Amino acid sequence: MHTVTEQITNALSTTGWYVGDSIFSASLTSDLSTQGHSRSSAGQLHAAHVGRADGTQLSERNRGDDTLWLTDAPHDAYEREALATVNTLRTDLNESLYLGARSTELHFARYAPGAIYVKHRDRFRDNDARVVSMVFYLNETWADDAGGELVIYDDDADGTRLACVSPRSGTMVCFLSDRFPHEVLPATRERLSLTGWLSRDGPQPQHQ
Repeated sequence: MHTVTEQITNALSTTGWYVGDSIFSASLTSDLSTQGHSRSSAGQLHAAHVGRADGTQLSERNRGDDTLWLTDAPHDAYEREALATVNTLRTDLNESLYLGARSTELHFARYAPGAIYVKHRDRFRDNDARVVSMVFYLNETWADDAGGELVIYDDDADGTRLACVSPRSGTMVCFLSDRFPHEVLPATRERLSLTGWLSRDGPQPQHQ
C-alpha cells in the first residue's frame, strides 16, 4: 500500500488527480464487489439525490445511480476493512499534504445499464468540507466497449478532458474535490463502485 500511497500523494500534489492501482487488495476488492451486489439484490441501495440538506431532489435525468452509505462502524468485516484502509490513506495525506481532512464518507454506487451522472463538481458552493474525492471500481471482466467511463475535465474555459477511466475492478480514481468537473458515461451493463470523500468536518447528509 505504501507505494500506491506515495503515487497518490505525488499525483495530488502535482496534477491534483490520480488514476491507477487501488489501495485495496485484490481480495478485498473482490469481497466488496460480492458485498455490493448482495446488498443491491437485497434492495438496500436506493436512488441517489442531487443537492444537499433541504434542497435535495431526485433527478434521474442528472444522476441515475443507486447508493448505500457505509456507517462509521460497519458491521460487515469487508466494509470495516475498506473504511480502515481509507482512513489510513487520509492520515497519510494529512501528514504529507496538510489537507486537514477529519472524516471519511463511503458509499456503494450502482449504475444500471444506460444510467449516467451529468458533469458536476463534488464540492458545494456554500460548503468547502470535501477535500478529496475517491472512486474504487468493483467490476470484473469489463470489456473495452462496455462504456461507463468516468471523464475528468480540466477547470478551464475549454473543458479539456484530462482522463477517461474505464470502471475496471482494481482501478482507483481520486482528485481534489474543488478543482475537477467530472461525469459518468452510460454503460451497456451494470456498473458498481465504492465512492467517497475525505472531508474537513463531519460527514455530509447521507443522501447526495
